Order: sequence, then C-alpha cells, then structure tokens
Amino acid sequence: MAMRDIASILPLSVEGLSFEADGKRLLDSVSFTLPKGGVTAVIGPNGAGKSLTLRLCHGLLVPCAGAIRWQAETGRRRHAMVFQRPVMLRRSARANIVHALAAVGMTEAASRADAALARFGLAALADRPARLMSGGEQQRLAIARAWALEPEVLFLDEPSSQLDPGATRQIEEIIQSLASEGMTILMTTHDLGQARRLSQRILFLDRGRLIDDAPTQAVFAGQSSNAARAFIAGDLLW
Repeated sequence: MAMRDIASILPLSVEGLSFEADGKRLLDSVSFTLPKGGVTAVIGPNGAGKSLTLRLCHGLLVPCAGAIRWQAETGRRRHAMVFQRPVMLRRSARANIVHALAAVGMTEAASRADAALARFGLAALADRPARLMSGGEQQRLAIARAWALEPEVLFLDEPSSQLDPGATRQIEEIIQSLASEGMTILMTTHDLGQARRLSQRILFLDRGRLIDDAPTQAVFAGQSSNAARAFIAGDLLW
C-alpha cells in the first residue's frame, strides 16, 4: 500500500515531556523533534524511560507536563505502535488484522488484511490461530497489522528482543524496507548493534532525561556525552 497523498503529520515536536507515577518522576523535561523519514533509535539503560516515551508519543498515556504536537491533525490517527510482546486475539492471523481495521472504521478490511499478510510473508498462515504462531511470526503479524492501518509513523518497542537471530534478521529487514518506502520509525532497542545497523539518529535516555540527540555515526564514534560513551562501552550507569 502506497502512502496516500495527504498532508504529513510530521514533524512531531516533543516539548518538555514529563511523567510521574507513584510520586516518582520517570521522565523529566524531554524535548526532541521527529522529522519525516528514517529510523530513530531510542537507547539507554533499563528504566531510562524509553518505552514510556513511545507510549506517550502514541497517546496511550497522558504526560504530567509538556506537550506532544503533530504538524497536522487528521480525522484518523496516522501513527501505530508495535509492542515488545504483541497482543494477539483468540482468532486467526487474518482476523486479527481485520479486527484492527474494523475498529478504526477502515473499509475493505478483508482485502487490506490479505495484502498485509502477503506483504510480510504470512499469506500461508492466514487461517492459523495467531496465538499458535511462533514468536517471530507473531511479531511479523503485529507489524502487518500496524502497516495495514496505513500509518505515517511507526513506533516499535524492542521489536526483536524476544526473538532468535534468524527471526531478528527478518524483523530488521522489514524495518529497513518500511523506512525505504518512506515510513518514519521511532524504535527502542537494547541491541546496540541493531541501533547501529538500522538507525540514522540516536536518542540516548538516562534516568528519565534525554542526554544525547545526535546522528548514529557520531554517537558510536564517541562524539557524545560521557554517559552515552560509558553505556556503549558496557559500563553500568546506575
């Protein structure tokens, strides 16, 4: 499915984003701009606020301070999110996609679902119960379900953390393909090699604060904060 010729919702401006839970500040005055195109990787230690940032940008949580501003507002949300452990309904692979499309009122759900399954190499598994698919197949199905919604921006939360090397390679190839087709991707990952292979830009979070926002090449060349250099070197920050 080609991107429709409609006004872009990008850039996304994140301004002073903060979030608290149980009296603890988990994200503290995070600001960045997500431009159109490419892959941006969010890295940092456990508990740094990576997944939280994606959930806030996607609108699943409400910040306690700050703002999330899209360039354009549309009648339908044009960003989708794939979680680290995707939720699969107790129905077939095809029905999982059809349900997601019907939930947002998209037409021709069946044909869109079939196109998505074919696009991600799952056509032969269309009638298989989604919960009986392998981890890699489920993750491809989750991406297919998101892609069928025709998002301009895709949020990926640790897209291959539960997968073996072969399935990880498939997911990385999918991410590269989607980016080459013009989709903008903001993803979290603990795999520094993956961040280096896939992204053009790095957001480095530490203890809820954005420490670095720089080109991937610069970050891995050591042209970043002391904290980012230590993290990439494998040193403990906490």
